Amino acid sequence: VNLVESGGGLVQPGGSLRLTCQASGRTADNYGVGWRRQAPGKDREEVASIFWSGSEAEYSDSTKGRFTISVDNAKNTVYLQMNSLKPEDTAVYFCCAYASEGGGIRTYWGQGTQVTVSS
Repeated sequence: VNLVESGGGLVQPGGSLRLTCQASGRTADNYGVGWRRQAPGKDREEVASIFWSGSEAEYSDSTKGRFTISVDNAKNTVYLQMNSLKPEDTAVYFCCAYASEGGGIRTYWGQGTQVTVSS
């Protein structure tokens, strides 16, 4: 699965951004997608995830109520709408795809897109 993110940039606190991830090369084993982020000096953390069917959306405690993940299954595209952004949301955001392979779960990664929240 190949993933390409877009939509990152610089935004003021309280502002909004929408990230887009275009997936290609999907297989039947690829059941879900999500977003993770990594801030400088910190570990990568889960932001949100969802099944390609559009069900079972989940969010981290830090993004619940502010971020919304959605998919367009026909276009192989996943979105992350980010509202009420805070400086602590500054990070590189990665699109991820999850597939059942070899009895386990394989995670595919995009190249990442930078989101900077600053006045």
